[in-house]
Amino acid sequence: MTSPKPKTIQTMKPATAAKKLGVLLSATPAEFQEGVVSRDELNELQSTPPAWLADLRRNGPHPKQVIAVKLGVSISGLARGGITGPLTTAEIDALKAENPAWLERERAIQAETRKEALRLKQR
Repeated sequence: MTSPKPKTIQTMKPATAAKKLGVLLSATPAEFQEGVVSRDELNELQSTPPAWLADLRRNGPHPKQVIAVKLGVSISGLARGGITGPLTTAEIDALKAENPAWLERERAIQAETRKEALRLKQR
């Protein structure tokens, strides 16, 4: 019989971990950006986020995928609307309050896309 191999620790680059956490890598602390993150460390960050992570999630700056979700549009819709960089929560809230024409149009496109995906799924 062969002896079981020792379990290897899965690690990921900080950019991957930041994406999984939904935060902008450049806004994270230096020690997070310079190291590697194990799967266990990622799970710990997700279950009990430290103050810096909670603050980033609450106030931003947020990456494109988070901005798109908060505005109810696609990432492509953000680009068409001229949003190419990170935004803070306050900036996102201001955009929602202003509700420019491009945002209304992109939300309608996103709603139609979701409706069509649901229709196809029900076939």
